Amino acid sequence: MTTIKASCPVCGDVELTPKQVRLVVCSAKERSFYAFGCPGCEDEVRKPASEDVVALLVSGGVAVERWVIPAEAMEEKAGATIAWDDVLDFALVLDSCDDLATLAGRGLRSLR
Repeated sequence: MTTIKASCPVCGDVELTPKQVRLVVCSAKERSFYAFGCPGCEDEVRKPASEDVVALLVSGGVAVERWVIPAEAMEEKAGATIAWDDVLDFALVLDSCDDLATLAGRGLRSLR
């Protein structure tokens, strides 16, 4: 059986089996990670997984989970963030509107 050595920030070096390690490979490579529940303190430990770490863990028998981030989530966002008041105002407008298509055509700003 393959033994994987990892490091817990509380317990130090620990030995794991491939089934105890979760490997997530992301479409944005800098977001790939591996995680495990420490057998000593039972904390979840999560660390970044470079291409070398991914190759090493896969060769040790760790199953790979693929994670694809939609391109829209990676886009640069401009403008002010939405506040809770904006969400509540939007809900009130939707609640008072019978014809959503007409509302969308006019724009929400015309209702204030």
